[in-house]
Amino acid sequence: MVWSFSKLDDESIKAINDLENKLGVTLLAFSDNIKVADLNKDDLKKVKDLEDKLGMSLVAVAPK
Repeated sequence: MVWSFSKLDDESIKAINDLENKLGVTLLAFSDNIKVADLNKDDLKKVKDLEDKLGMSLVAVAPK
């Protein structure tokens, strides 16, 4: 599965899918100058706690 903020061409999708299959993982593709937010230790814990509660992974990105 590929989730992206940008359009991926067929060659890119195939390369990502091939690597996912080889590694047995799901890769998420981010682009468009997305920058991970700089969170302090307490805020990171809040994100981790919510991830645990919801049973999913979250990615904090900095506002543009």
